Amino acid sequence: MPRSRAPSPAARRLFQELASPWSWRHGYDLSRVTGLKSGTLYPLLIRLNAEGLLEAEWRASEEPGRPPRHVYRLTQSGLQLAHALAAEGQDVTESPSPEMTR
Repeated sequence: MPRSRAPSPAARRLFQELASPWSWRHGYDLSRVTGLKSGTLYPLLIRLNAEGLLEAEWRASEEPGRPPRHVYRLTQSGLQLAHALAAEGQDVTESPSPEMTR
């Protein structure tokens, strides 16, 4: 059952990055551009996937001899939430608005 709490600053950064441009992204790339450490990023990716806001799949590596990699992309629901968060005009480092914490 999805939670109805406000997204954390880490989740907001992740939504912002995954929404623009909307495409498949590797976890390492997401960690590098968001500054999120793997202990924060991967549990967040797993949770968002379980809540139906993110889809994940394995993709063959473009480099010969490299193992497949997990890639992530927002679902339509996740993309809508990302746009709603962006429309709030709230910087990802700010605390959630009072309406979001109810």
